[in-house]
Amino acid sequence: MAEKVEVKIDGKTLEFPVIVGTEGEKAFDIAKLRSQSGYITLDPGFSNTGSCTSAITYLDGDKGILRYRGIPIEQLAEKSTFVETSYLLIHGRLPNHDELEAFSHAYNEHSMLHEDMINFFQAYPSTAHPMAILSAMVCALSAYYPEFTNERPTPQEIDRIAIQLLSKVRTICAFSYKKSIGEPFVYPRYDLSYVPNFLNMMFSSPTRPYKIVDEVSRALVVLFILHADHEQNCSTSTVRLVGSSHANLYASISAGICALWGPLHGGANQAVIEMLEMVQKDGGNVEKYIAKAKDKNSNFRLMGFGHRVYKNFDPRAKIIKKCADDLLNKLGVHDPLLDLAKKMEEAALKDPYFVERKLYPNVDFYSGIIYRAIGIPLNMFPVMFAIGRLPGWIAHWKEMIQDPATKIGRPFQIYTGEPKRDYVPIGKR
Repeated sequence: MAEKVEVKIDGKTLEFPVIVGTEGEKAFDIAKLRSQSGYITLDPGFSNTGSCTSAITYLDGDKGILRYRGIPIEQLAEKSTFVETSYLLIHGRLPNHDELEAFSHAYNEHSMLHEDMINFFQAYPSTAHPMAILSAMVCALSAYYPEFTNERPTPQEIDRIAIQLLSKVRTICAFSYKKSIGEPFVYPRYDLSYVPNFLNMMFSSPTRPYKIVDEVSRALVVLFILHADHEQNCSTSTVRLVGSSHANLYASISAGICALWGPLHGGANQAVIEMLEMVQKDGGNVEKYIAKAKDKNSNFRLMGFGHRVYKNFDPRAKIIKKCADDLLNKLGVHDPLLDLAKKMEEAALKDPYFVERKLYPNVDFYSGIIYRAIGIPLNMFPVMFAIGRLPGWIAHWKEMIQDPATKIGRPFQIYTGEPKRDYVPIGKR
């Protein structure tokens, strides 16, 4: 007999079915709660609310587990490529050799932007944030490919849009950076793979060709893989919510980019670097700032520690910390902010305040160090996050749009405003 949950409301006993996930996680389905009782649930920030079922990513925050389509993130970061991981997320399985070759070839085939779109870049001021340009340009792609904006695209059309977006987004990101520094655009090259192609577009110039360094490319591949999906986070939930109205994939991804822009989400690694720079300028006194972080009367916040979901170590943070160490050693770069970050982590992990609250370093704590070593400026940090998160967004939009049970997202609220009152003409107020 199927397990059920009983809820007693106003003298009535209501039963709701229990849903059990692949890994044993449980929920009870309250879809009929309002129609049967007149009540709704209130859950600010959706801390206890499941918005959907999904076969894409499994996350156990208590145990520090993250898997894409069942494969542990540690294995993918060590052995996979970003292109292969993208295929896994979108198609639900790892590709064979021929499928991966075709997928990679399609990336190069669709890497160019329509030349008319160059006018859009020229119209933006040099002060425009790259995330503003990225979100606008992704949405603008729908105007150039209206055949892919059908309400119910076929699986073949979804695959073509996915490839197109994955390829063109890196070009848009590189062009937005070039625009911000006043340098000419560098077009994609067909002889380079995904990440080296992006780095070349970012850092090459007519007078200074960029030298591809394997260690740099691999570090960026690892970061993209670690960011590729993370279940129902703010931006992914945004993509699914917008897409639930049958908005096209371009519009949905553009909305996700805007959600990612926030300093509490995709901008968090930038906030970590800014925090470390502030501590460094103040003499590098780690103990002073650890104390301030514990002081309720202080406005200082220890960025990069703790996570909404993980109540254990963020598995991605362990990988990134090692990646940052390896990259800086191989490049022969000494970044004092890395030393400061390690000291801050060591001090926090010995402090009962942080240990009792399970405030461990998250993925943002060391990722900015890697970006700095590569030469990526602070305002491009959330853009890098967006490139990495794109395959996850696409996978979730695809899963949602192909599910016949999907309904348009429409949460309710509890009204706390004025009770009914009459309109008073302006002369009598």
